[in-house]
Order: sequence, then structure tokens, then C-alpha cells
Amino acid sequence: MFQNGKLGPLKLARITTPTRKSRAGVVECQADTMRRSATKKTIKAAGFVRGGTSRDRTGNRIREQNQSLAQLAYNQIEELIVTLTLAPGTTLYETILCEDLKMGRTPVREALQRLAHDKLITIIPRRGTFVTEIDARDQLKLVELRREVERLIVRCAARRATAEQRGEFLRIADELERAADEGDDVGFLRLDRRLKPLLGVAARNEYAAAGVASWHSLSRRFWYYRYKRLHDVPIAARLHAAVARTVAAGDELVATAALDRLIDYVEDFSRCALDDA
Repeated sequence: MFQNGKLGPLKLARITTPTRKSRAGVVECQADTMRRSATKKTIKAAGFVRGGTSRDRTGNRIREQNQSLAQLAYNQIEELIVTLTLAPGTTLYETILCEDLKMGRTPVREALQRLAHDKLITIIPRRGTFVTEIDARDQLKLVELRREVERLIVRCAARRATAEQRGEFLRIADELERAADEGDDVGFLRLDRRLKPLLGVAARNEYAAAGVASWHSLSRRFWYYRYKRLHDVPIAARLHAAVARTVAAGDELVATAALDRLIDYVEDFSRCALDDA
């Protein structure tokens, strides 16, 4: 990591040979090198590249050409965290992220700051950057908030969406149902990441949309962490598809009812996790 124009610890580790260290210090240095290597291999295995497009399991391209590099960096690192490729507690190194995402320091640093705001990572000065732990109790607190704010967003989106936005809601609903049929977990998560911002834009209430934006990544990660025990990709995907379809239809009451069914599912899902703890 570069700090104040100076070469950071990763580069120093590559070019500096310590001459006087305690045995404990040497062991810690070796452990840190191993952690860096593991993080680097994990990111490379995900196959992300700068400015390109990734394919989901059905071969559909995720278009990101119009996004800023900071947004692209955020999307790629967020997906690594949400899908547990970067597990809770993992140490993140800015230099490794820059190298493997093929980006400069500025977009990666901006992405990390945003991820910290979203509570997916913790940045501790002079100690490091770490992926946050997963807590079912926190999810239940989020569910309480999501139910009220997302009701408002869904109602407003059903009332205010443009014809073009309604068409996009229908396309997302179709793709969600396809993901349900195929049990495509990562495809579902990517579609959810398209659906939620579109609801916020269609609602034309930037304050409500900004409020929920940081919650959804935490919810997606929690769902991914737990869903394999329940094998419920079809349930989750179809509930989201119902919200998209009813918003497209413009019926506020029906859309709100579809949202309530989705949040009921999320709450039950979270309580099951708490009971299992």
C-alpha cells in the first residue's frame, strides 16, 4: 500500500531483508506474507479484469462500460465479499487489489471507502482493512428498517416509473424467474443488484434510495451465507420477480403486498439463522 507517496508494506516485504528480528517477528512476517498470497490468489481466481465485462452462468454479459472505474472496482470487490470469496475476517491489501483488478490506487481506494460505509469492511488505521463478520441480530435490525422504507420505495416506483423503466422491470423479472428455474445463485445476486437501484431511481426519491443502498449488500451476503442450507434460490428469486412485475404493472397495493411477502421471507430466514446460532 502506498502511503503519503512512500512505498507501502507489500513492496517493502518484497525488497527488504530484515537483519535483526525476534523469532516471533519472523513468524509474523511469514504469516503476513502467506495471508497476502492467499488474498491475491482468491482475487485472481474470480477472474475480474479492468474495464471488461464478466459473464454470469447463463453467458449473459454484465455491461459496465458506462460505469466509472471506482464503481467498477466497488462492484467487483463487493461481489467477492458478498459471495464469500473474500470471507469474513479476511485482510485486504490495497496493492494486491490494484494489481489484480488492474486499476490505479484512486478508484480502488474510493471503492474501499464506500465498502467501509456499507459496513462490508472495516478500516483500522495502522492495523489494516478487514472484511466484517456476519451477525444475524444485525440482519433482523435491518429487516425492521427495510420493511418500512422499501414499502415507500415500491409504492412510489409503481406510481412514478417511466415506460422504459417498466420494461426493464419486466426484463429483470423474466431473468429472475430463469435464475429460479436454474438454481443460479450468483446470477440471482447480480439481478438483485440491478433491481434494487432501479427501484430507487423509479421511485424518484433519492433520499430513500440512498438510505437503502448500503443495506442491500449486507443482506445479500447474509443470504448467500445461509441459503445453501435451505436450497431456496427459487423461493428468493421468484419473490423478487413478483416485486419487479407488480411494480411494472403500476398497482401500488399489489406491489406493496409483494414486497411484504419478500420481507416476511427475509425476516423468517434471518430468525432461523439466529435460532441455529
